[in-house]
Formats: sequence, structure tokens, C-alpha cells
Amino acid sequence: MRRRGLLATGLGLATTLASPALAQRSPPGCRGPIYLTIDTGWSREAEAIAAILRRHAVTATLFVADEPTFRGDTTLSDAWAPFWRARVAEGHAFASHTWRHWYFAGDPGPGRTTFRSRRGQGQEVLDQAGLCAELARPIAALRRFAPEARVLPLWRAPGGIVTRNAVALAAGCGLRHQGWTRNGFLGDELDSGAHPNAALLRRNLAQIRPGEVLVMHWGVRSRREPFAGILEALVTGLLARGLCFAPLPPEGVT
Repeated sequence: MRRRGLLATGLGLATTLASPALAQRSPPGCRGPIYLTIDTGWSREAEAIAAILRRHAVTATLFVADEPTFRGDTTLSDAWAPFWRARVAEGHAFASHTWRHWYFAGDPGPGRTTFRSRRGQGQEVLDQAGLCAELARPIAALRRFAPEARVLPLWRAPGGIVTRNAVALAAGCGLRHQGWTRNGFLGDELDSGAHPNAALLRRNLAQIRPGEVLVMHWGVRSRREPFAGILEALVTGLLARGLCFAPLPPEGVT
């Protein structure tokens, strides 16, 4: 089961926090906030997605990892610096999604957690220092491009899959785990033959309620019908219902 986490702030990820009051402020007539989060991924539709968000003044929370992209590089390589600088300038918030985007796969003993590649690159057993370093590295890379980036004391495990020790060790790094709410899984990772865009749009518009934490990616390699094709209709439909997009507050959302 995908976890939704919350813990406190601390260790030196050099976080620059938005004030909770600012993050929660809603315009007149707003029925309640919703929190769009975007994880790194194949990034094929990244520019198109960013343009949609910009058109509708939607600010999101961007969880960053160094993943392979459609261009043959990785999401936090120097070639992507202009992309991330533009997102910082637009007011998006950021948080860690691990550096290598491996998966947590059990706790072999007290104070340790197993971190495993799904691409055959091996596995490691991480202790407190190892996990803190894994979570700090993508933020350090982002800050090379944009030192002024607003970074929240949150993190998200790849796939939202955590272990008890991973959550506890990350809390010792000053980071709370943030998943997504039940109706917040927008479906961009699903097979588009079984879950076409039109069906995802209908489902999301019908189910999303105030307070939801939504999750999507900057493009998913395996999806033949890119989810970006319905993102504008989803955004405008949710806005028309009186829902208001906001970055996550520093304490996260359960």
C-alpha cells in the first residue's frame, strides 16, 4: 500500500520554507485547496505540462530524482538546468524523491533499510547517514541550478513504497514522507489501452475533492497516450468546481 507520511524538519538539506499561512492562502470563492505533486520521470511531455500549469497559474510541489529521460540524459543533469530554473521562477516548491529512484524493499535490521534498483543496478543497505545522503543529493543538484529554490522538508519514496525504518530514518534527516490521497492517483502510469485518457479525465473530475494530494509525472515512457493530453481539461475542470491549486505546506498533508 502506498503510504502518506508526516514528520518534522531538521537536518541540513538547506531547506528554504514557505510560510504555512502563505502556502494555505486561498482566493475568494475557493471551496478548498488541492495539492498537485509531480514526480520526475521520462519527461517527454515536461515542457507541455509546464506550459499548461503556467497558463492557469497552477503552482505544484515537484519531487526531484535523477531519472533517465527521453533525451538520453537524466533529469538532474546540467542540460535540464534551464527547465528547473524556469519552474523555480514560476513559484513551484520542491522536495526530494531520492537520487537514484531505487525502491525500498524491506528492513534487514534495526536502523537499516534495503534500497534496490528495478533496473538491475544492484541494491544497498542504507543506515541513517546513507539515507540522509541519498535524500540530500537531488536537492544539492537542484540548488546548483537554482540556489533560491523553495525546498520543503518532505520526501517521497519511489512508487510511494516505504518501510517502517525508511520513514523513521528519514525523519532523523528532518524529512516527512509525503504520499498521495486515495483519489489523488491521476493514472498517468497506467496502461492507456485499459485506461484511456477520456476515462481518466472522467474519473478524476468525478472523484477529486478538497484536500486531495494529486500525483503525476513529467511524462511516462510506457504510456502510449500521454496524460498531458488531458491535463488542461482536468485543470480547468477542477478550477471550475471551485478547487484551488496550492503547493504542499511544509508540514505535509495526511
